[in-house]
Amino acid sequence: MAQSDVQVAVAAAQAGAAVVRARFGAPLVRFQKAPLDFATDADIAAENAILDVLRADRPADAYQGEELGRSGNSSSDRSWLIDPLCGTLNFAAGTPIVAVNVALRSGNRIEVAASADPFAGEVFWTDGQHARARRDGTDLTLRPSAVTNLVEVNIDPPFPNLDRFQAVRMLADSAFTAAFRPRVLSTTLPLAWVAAGRRAAYVTDGHLSDSVHFASGIALCQAAGCVVTGLEGQPLHTGVGGLVAAADGATHAALIEMIAAQFTT
Repeated sequence: MAQSDVQVAVAAAQAGAAVVRARFGAPLVRFQKAPLDFATDADIAAENAILDVLRADRPADAYQGEELGRSGNSSSDRSWLIDPLCGTLNFAAGTPIVAVNVALRSGNRIEVAASADPFAGEVFWTDGQHARARRDGTDLTLRPSAVTNLVEVNIDPPFPNLDRFQAVRMLADSAFTAAFRPRVLSTTLPLAWVAAGRRAAYVTDGHLSDSVHFASGIALCQAAGCVVTGLEGQPLHTGVGGLVAAADGATHAALIEMIAAQFTT
């Protein structure tokens, strides 16, 4: 029986995760991409492992990888977005906090997505309607919750709203520290944690439409029922851009109010 799109996404993310896990702690060849930014041969090997799965099961589709770029059927309306190792700097520094992200965009919509944690042995996935976490062959429903009061703040560049908003400024905001505790892990894995109730929210600047880094995590949060908007509470991928993904409306409203204070100063 042919596999569904979400089954393919999960299998592809697991294939990439297996490579990442196997290469952890081994010598790495680095390829400089920009100052203070690089890929490694582990990133490329993981992307190739993902592509092997996608090409075998979805040969008529297009593929967009972070490291290897575009390939496949350029005329297809279906494109797989691949982030083979989100958290390369963590990985290269011997810190096992990374994600392997695979998402299918059809037209303007993300249809299915998977985000794997290679070291916890988990794959978070959505078919566009449900959001689940698979561990040891068992799927559990993702249930957002703000009970931890932990908010993930991405302070990595680029900063398109630098003149009006800086995520790092939230860390010193007295209103923020009175209500939340920040975490800065430099990988999109915590977006899946927002969907799973392990983080109250995630905040980042940036223009994230069609981002291989963010597509899977955003889709997971939306399917799980999180409140997901841009930095001003506007529809995602519009206006000033950015991302606020919160477990519930109250958390989202509190963060939007804090962000608004930066925009108006």
